[in-house]
Amino acid sequence: MGFIAGIGAINCDLLYGRIPKIPNEGEEVYSDTFDLQLGGGVPAILVNLSRLGIPVKLFTFLGEDLFSSFARKELMRFQIPFYNLGSRGEIPIHITSVMITGRDRTFLSYGRRKPLTREDIRILEEEMGGSAIMRMYVDPGNRELLEFYRERKREGCILTFDTGWEDDLSIDKYLEYIQLADYYTPNLKEALKITERDTVEEAAKVLSRYFDQVIIKLGGEGCYYESGGRKERIPPMDGVRAVDPTGAGDAFHAGLMYGLYHHCDIETCIQMGTVMGGYCVKEVGCLTSYPDLTLLQRLAGLSPAEGEGITGKMENSGR
Repeated sequence: MGFIAGIGAINCDLLYGRIPKIPNEGEEVYSDTFDLQLGGGVPAILVNLSRLGIPVKLFTFLGEDLFSSFARKELMRFQIPFYNLGSRGEIPIHITSVMITGRDRTFLSYGRRKPLTREDIRILEEEMGGSAIMRMYVDPGNRELLEFYRERKREGCILTFDTGWEDDLSIDKYLEYIQLADYYTPNLKEALKITERDTVEEAAKVLSRYFDQVIIKLGGEGCYYESGGRKERIPPMDGVRAVDPTGAGDAFHAGLMYGLYHHCDIETCIQMGTVMGGYCVKEVGCLTSYPDLTLLQRLAGLSPAEGEGITGKMENSGR
């Protein structure tokens, strides 16, 4: 059935937990807890898929710095096959300090999008053959990358896309990627921004010009789905006490990809996404909490008979 692939920088999260307040300039505040974990993005999506037994390939950027060393060890621990596209002469890892109070979180981040070289494209062409699904990487102005995606799509590879939040987010900025992608999974804030609309229904109407299946994540309220005039709000997983929403969107994307990989109907794919996202928010960190395969299938509404044909490596939920 092929494999699922993605290109993306690795994010490392420095998690400072239970701090009494966010420090002002010149102040020092101590946290009660601390952890260093892999953050969200394409690597987190592929880790979640690998846990469910899907073969994956990650193309990323690693250097000789201590954060790259940590990332290498984590990828090996999670048994993720990866290809290093190089450091570009700087720390290639995206680093985020996450300061968590009892009320909210504050972030301080470092990281830059890495342009792909002609040699990078050559590596992708050699290694991506046979990919069933691919998470797209954005490299503005790179015509060779766009042609690479066009060729993969001609071969039958499903292309998924996500933008994340940007102050200048617009359809015009990402039009060529949107036109190529089979699925786009913005959250509500991103969907309203990119379409310049005020409601989820209005945003979905704009996105339906480009996608047969419109999917908009609604956070704790589930997911909005629209196709062929049909409009539906799919509720979130029951009984979730959200501790940390970081990485929930990537977990949703992994669940959606898992369903697509196994040719499930789109409603089941979205249900799998909401289950993965719901489990992600139960603990601090992007990869700490996740369902095993049997639990995912049951919570997504599959009967035992339906789940028999959907196989994968079993893992225990939780790290």
